[in-house]
Amino acid sequence: MNKFLSTTLALAAFSSVAIAQQQVKVVPSAKDKKIEVLIGGKPFTTFLYPDTLEKSVLYPLIAANGTKVTRGFPLEPQPGDPTDHPHHIGLWFNFENLNGLDFWNNSYAIPPAKKNQYGWIRTDKILETKSGTTGVIAYHANWTNQAKEVILEETTRYEFSGNANQRIIDRITTLTAQREAKFTDAKDGMLGIRLAHALEIPSKTDQKFTDDKGIVTIVKAGTDKIPNGNYLTSAGKLGDDAWSTRGEWCKVFGKMGNDSISVSIIDHPKNINYPTFWHARGYGLFAANPLGEKIFTNGKSAKNLTLQKGESVTFKYRIVITNGNTTPAAKELNAIAANFANK
Repeated sequence: MNKFLSTTLALAAFSSVAIAQQQVKVVPSAKDKKIEVLIGGKPFTTFLYPDTLEKSVLYPLIAANGTKVTRGFPLEPQPGDPTDHPHHIGLWFNFENLNGLDFWNNSYAIPPAKKNQYGWIRTDKILETKSGTTGVIAYHANWTNQAKEVILEETTRYEFSGNANQRIIDRITTLTAQREAKFTDAKDGMLGIRLAHALEIPSKTDQKFTDDKGIVTIVKAGTDKIPNGNYLTSAGKLGDDAWSTRGEWCKVFGKMGNDSISVSIIDHPKNINYPTFWHARGYGLFAANPLGEKIFTNGKSAKNLTLQKGESVTFKYRIVITNGNTTPAAKELNAIAANFANK
């Protein structure tokens, strides 16, 4: 079978699955600064944009069978949750070095005296909410410094869909510079997910975790029986070898309860520096970062991005969450990626 025919048949199979779409209900609450998303009558995620967070997030992410695939800490800590990196909440989008400000690592754990070194993403307008076979949330936000001076304007559109065993999020984000905006190549960026404890890769060495109060917990290698996750990229990289490599997609997969669960991030061909680098860590950080080339290539090359006032850049990503007896094979993910590329 030739490659074209194989891809066509795979896309046809994907389309047949997509026909059995469940209804998506989008429920805004301006008072609470949140928007709930339900698929097939079941909670899927909530868009959170309160002033108490340094960025907006989708939290939690819930598979079609009701399993939460994101870590509970710090918003709703679960027994056994690691308490490192309190800025890792659900699904988010930001960057470590924009005009010298760190948007990625900002959280309640940063001392007030150091807050001026960090950036905020403040959602100020909800542009659209829509229910249907595809649910929509669109919003406007400003990337600012501590003095609320705007560096970038953001417009983001989320599209949600799903069926009996799958949930899909398409995120399209456009950033427009309000002054010169320089993204300096850095490790921590851009689309990130903090995974549930079970989807972490089992550790071969002792792990040291420090919480926001400075309390250190050491987990001995082999004693934590919950993690059973693994990574696979479109380039065939497995486990810890996925980190710092490029790929059109990357999935994390593991057993949660009786089901096999996977979370896949799919890059878009029109994104800068496609295919992206994967900042995929065994401890549960799963991120796509096209602007971390320097660290990922050991300094052999770098990818900086500068926008002059009025210039824009757009990032598109698809997140696919599945549950069932098995997780999507490379062939199916290639078909989903081709569908996304042609959208």
